[in-house]
Amino acid sequence: MSQQSPAPLDPPLIDDRPSLRFALEVGGSTLVVRSYEPIGAPAGTILAIHGFRGDHHGLRRIVNALPRHRFVIPDLPGFGDSGPFAGEGAPAHDVTGHGMVIEALRTALELPADTVLLGHSYGSVVTSHYLAAHPGAFSRLVLINPICELALEGSAAITTKLAEFYYAAGAFLPGRLGEAILRSRLIVDATTAAMVTSSDPATRAYVKAQHRAYFAGFSSPATLLESYRASVAHTVLEVAAAIEAPTLLVAGSADPLGSVRGQEILAGTFPHAELEMIQGVGHLIHYETPGTAAAAIERFLA
Repeated sequence: MSQQSPAPLDPPLIDDRPSLRFALEVGGSTLVVRSYEPIGAPAGTILAIHGFRGDHHGLRRIVNALPRHRFVIPDLPGFGDSGPFAGEGAPAHDVTGHGMVIEALRTALELPADTVLLGHSYGSVVTSHYLAAHPGAFSRLVLINPICELALEGSAAITTKLAEFYYAAGAFLPGRLGEAILRSRLIVDATTAAMVTSSDPATRAYVKAQHRAYFAGFSSPATLLESYRASVAHTVLEVAAAIEAPTLLVAGSADPLGSVRGQEILAGTFPHAELEMIQGVGHLIHYETPGTAAAAIERFLA
């Protein structure tokens, strides 16, 4: 395991890398995808999957910190600009259903064999389960803030159950009332305050603004509840032993959703894995220390 400290200048600015936007039909969802083209000598393609209640914006700082890589980032169905799965026999908004997005993009875009698969948080669960079921589909796997422990067990169990009650209430209360609860700026700000670990005022302000802008970008309370239940029901550990691709885990020593010991166990379960532990950061590596994470990714891919 390698231990890294946040770079002293890991600033929270600014989304200025140009991108292409296109749509793809997957499971009745109009899937909206961004493709960020490389700047300078191309260094390969990364297909990236965001976390629960996020969208492509959450990974923008990682994208900007790795300018030579082409990034393909969908908004998962039901989040951001993508519509939910729909129609007769529509997939569920869960690990398997969201894994269909990876397969659809891999085939539709004819991604090259050396493409890297990346996932953050819930995206780490989706990507790892997909790769376990599709060996050889991607050359390497990068997991940022990987989910290594079940949220329904241990010290996080009470918080998890309270959060499920909150999402369930939003789904079952009458329309406007449920929507108001789930989109409440007060609750979003409280969630941000509980998650952020940086003491830098600019970083804290950036995270707060990002959550305010995009945490309400879900298609319906029912979709949100279904996705939340999926996010707490599975871990990367369930499938790690089946993944032969070289894997990088970028974890935070203060992450409440994955203890240091849990991440060490996870790294040891993969046949071929490296663990980069960033000291003092929690579950928001993609916002708070993207430069440090990007440097670890560059070393791994090199």
